[in-house]
Amino acid sequence: MVLDPFCGCGTAIVAAQKLRRRWIGIDITHLAIALIKYRLADMFDLREGEHYLVVGEPTTVEDARALAHHDRDEFQRWAIGLIPRARPYQQKKGADTGIDGVLFFKDDPTDPKKVLIQVKSGHVSVKDIRDFRGVMEREQATLGLFVTLEAPTRAMQVEAESVGFYVTPLGKVSLPRLQIRTVEQLLRGEGFQIPSAAMLMGVSRAERVQEEVWQGELEM
Repeated sequence: MVLDPFCGCGTAIVAAQKLRRRWIGIDITHLAIALIKYRLADMFDLREGEHYLVVGEPTTVEDARALAHHDRDEFQRWAIGLIPRARPYQQKKGADTGIDGVLFFKDDPTDPKKVLIQVKSGHVSVKDIRDFRGVMEREQATLGLFVTLEAPTRAMQVEAESVGFYVTPLGKVSLPRLQIRTVEQLLRGEGFQIPSAAMLMGVSRAERVQEEVWQGELEM
């Protein structure tokens, strides 16, 4: 059994998995846990719940609300981790840019499309959607994903719908440009609408490990 109590980006865990050892990794940040999940999926095709367990992350809205109350920055990083390949916009605290996370997708030969993410753990109103719309226009983003712990109002939904649609060349599918999801929806697996056949670019993909037929013995 390999134990790494400060596992960071998961190098020791990956090495242990390559050597077919059992392992336990511990880290205090949800960003680190999200990165390790990606590495395990990319390199070994390992899936949470099927091949390994994550203990301590929120699994219910009540858990998420407790995390937000304890540490809003960690709640934000955890929520961003619920969106495939998304990453925090800035690693350290700084001026509020209206952007909490970002990812890119490529659905045609031109430049990748930018997707902005904003996470809210407190009271939300239509003003938040209008402000986020302004950020999307400023950054020339193709899509905006708004994550909220509290349920959105009808006025927020109407404002989001007024932003219109993006039509992806992959099957000519129309996608809402500004989408709202609650934490509860994301935990249920009701994710955002992003071109499913597009190449997602955010968190880097690790190279797949080829299964070895045999393992040599160490010389003593």
